Amino acid sequence: MKREIITTKDGSTSLFIPEWNETYHSKNGAIQEAYHVFIKNGLSIFKGKSVSILEIGFGTGLNAFITSLEAEKNNLPIDYTAVEAFPITIEEIDAMNFASKIDSNKTNIFIAIHQLNWEVKNQVCDNFYLTKRKQFFQDINDKEYFDIIYFDAFSFDVQPELWSEAIFTKMHTALKTNGILVTYACRTIIKQAMISAGFSIEKLPGAPGKREMLRAYK
Repeated sequence: MKREIITTKDGSTSLFIPEWNETYHSKNGAIQEAYHVFIKNGLSIFKGKSVSILEIGFGTGLNAFITSLEAEKNNLPIDYTAVEAFPITIEEIDAMNFASKIDSNKTNIFIAIHQLNWEVKNQVCDNFYLTKRKQFFQDINDKEYFDIIYFDAFSFDVQPELWSEAIFTKMHTALKTNGILVTYACRTIIKQAMISAGFSIEKLPGAPGKREMLRAYK
């Protein structure tokens, strides 16, 4: 599927799929949204503790990148697993400006995140270990391993099957007791699927341009 590089409202880049009219990150600000949803309302809850994270949709690597920076900044050991069935190209990676927008001194970390081998655990920096898995979300079978799930799949409008009770049951199984799942989305059918899968849910203020987001608890 064709992808185009776009610039979002906070000046950071993203990818756009014309066929779906779908972006990898919010048009209102890729970096803003990533920090708001996954760091402020996800990782920050576990500050001071070592955590294991599952990312649903590795995509551009933005969420993994900012999480690695948080691991360094807060001396927080993180074991990060990212699942992606269709990795982006080297050319698209080179066009992303996340490192220059956040901290140009960390460009090497952003590059390493993409260059490291798939299917093995890699040490990116002192406190951040990354495992990238080429896998469909439907094939995830982890059990009680993760503290946090970053659920960053394409939207319900284009891939509703990724927001189903079956998928969220897999997510619930993958989480440890008291683990959380955070996502940019907040839609009645998604909330119902989460509840049916066993989660309790909380609506939170969304990132710029979105009224609400969801945090789910096991």
